[in-house]
Amino acid sequence: MFSFEDYREILRIVKSTGLQASYKEALERDRFIIMRHDVEYSVERAYELAKVETSMDFVSTYFFQWTNNSYNILSRKNMDMVKDMHERGHQIGLHYALNGMTDMEQIRKQIIKEMQILSEMFGFAVDIFSVHRPSKDVLRENIKLPGIINAYQDDFFTFAENVTEETPVVVKYLSDANHIWRYGYPDEKNILSHDKVQILTHPFAWTKKGYDNFENYKSLVQEKTTEVIDSIDKECKDFVEYKDWFLENAILHL
Repeated sequence: MFSFEDYREILRIVKSTGLQASYKEALERDRFIIMRHDVEYSVERAYELAKVETSMDFVSTYFFQWTNNSYNILSRKNMDMVKDMHERGHQIGLHYALNGMTDMEQIRKQIIKEMQILSEMFGFAVDIFSVHRPSKDVLRENIKLPGIINAYQDDFFTFAENVTEETPVVVKYLSDANHIWRYGYPDEKNILSHDKVQILTHPFAWTKKGYDNFENYKSLVQEKTTEVIDSIDKECKDFVEYKDWFLENAILHL
């Protein structure tokens, strides 16, 4: 369920409805389907998923973290990919990590600060955000900021203290978190049975082959290991004599 072909089928369903919308467009509509991506570990995998969308004349919203141990959003390579995605029509937003912060006023200020930094660095407006692993307190707060869109504000997300199958929702939320579609798979039944839908995917989970959870993490770690080795090789001239050994042995033992 996590191959590019599986994803294309989801896109085909969404496109067939004619309800595809950006967040700003959704604010003016009684019916919409929003496609959103939170980028956790790999800009490269987000870029590949964006190319799948481009091949189907489809655009969506990608949220990137400013504070992330797995990727540097301001590296030349990553910035080039993000800028290319933006030029292809995808909306770029901030995936805000709370990092233990609980004071709502400080959270608001930090969100604005990080969005301003990304806007300045990328050269285009970053005016939309999603919260990474939002707490119930954050969801309950329903954060709204002037000129800024929150993917979890009540226009796009229905918050409930305890979610069950009987919980009434204004917006149907479908998410592939933890490699599991906890709130239903985005098939025709789930998509067409609601007027308002927000679909969240995590691009690191999607590949051309479509792996199970373990094999997906394994392939991701292999990719990141190769990336680290290549990065060291480009920076340190004396690493060249060791590079092949690390490539062979580091990946061999995964």
